Amino acid sequence: MNNVFVYCEIEGTTVAEVSQELLTKGRKLADELGVQLHAIVAGTGIKGKVEDQILPYGVDKLFVFDGEGLFPYTSAPHTDILVGLFKEEQPQICLMGATVIGRDLGPRVSSSLTSGLTADCTQLEIGPYTDNRSGKTYENLLYQIRPAFGGNIVATIVNPDHRPQMATVRSGVMKKALYEGKAAGEVVYPEVSKYVSPEAYVVQVIDHHVEKAKHNLKGASIVVSGGYGMGSKEGFDMLFKLAKVLHAEVGASRAAVDAGFCDHDRQIGQTGVTVHPKVYIACGISGQIQHIAGMQDSGIIISINTDPDAPINNIADYVITGSVEEVIPKLIKYYKQNSK
Repeated sequence: MNNVFVYCEIEGTTVAEVSQELLTKGRKLADELGVQLHAIVAGTGIKGKVEDQILPYGVDKLFVFDGEGLFPYTSAPHTDILVGLFKEEQPQICLMGATVIGRDLGPRVSSSLTSGLTADCTQLEIGPYTDNRSGKTYENLLYQIRPAFGGNIVATIVNPDHRPQMATVRSGVMKKALYEGKAAGEVVYPEVSKYVSPEAYVVQVIDHHVEKAKHNLKGASIVVSGGYGMGSKEGFDMLFKLAKVLHAEVGASRAAVDAGFCDHDRQIGQTGVTVHPKVYIACGISGQIQHIAGMQDSGIIISINTDPDAPINNIADYVITGSVEEVIPKLIKYYKQNSK
């Protein structure tokens, strides 16, 4: 009872990377609270095919719901499973990905259980909270941390009285790592019909199509990213030339994407992709908190900006003050001259 739960998404029989990232974080939270880490996965024909993708992340107990109609994902059956299981298990925390599925499933479950939900968290921590009105102090609450009010502040949200405390997190925000300790690793296969009524299958997916990403921003060791300061779509052509020379991927700030300079799938930040490259080159990016949330854990950050007081410079390891039109061609030139 009162354990930490992670809902694991799947595509066929492949567990989503965001779920493995959350299992890693969930294990740390469970250790800090002195409780167990439990995981839930639901699909069709997954028995014996998903356990090895979940248990190595420190899961003490895995609930595998395997039945017809559970894949592709539809709202009602998965909601029934989580609501029914949570009423039995009484978890104190539930984590899920801030994905298309998580954004649909999370609110349905939290509403059914009259629990709170914080979306798009960038940090999760455990700590105390004192209610200034009642004077009551709560221990070991989940700090659900995320930018708020248009990114002007970083809000720490707590849910003192309702359970489970629910949060969604974007892919790439947390780092996944296999658990080096010992976990119970128990696997159970509940009867799906106990939780899901026949009426829940009224919606059927006629066709399911998955298209691979055109780039690998999350896995790139070098990212060249442009902001509104690039000036135009043609300005971004310089970034693609630099990225080609460096064997890097091209990213963009939200301002650049909104201006039509770059495709939305390259957006980095709170409402885009979170990246952890060895080198991040920010070109013409002012550095609003929403963007910083998506790249602040980069190994080395290089800022190219005409404004020496740009917020991005506060977290940059190296700052080049100058226009992108002048600096980027020189970067390309000198890298070609000095690379083997």
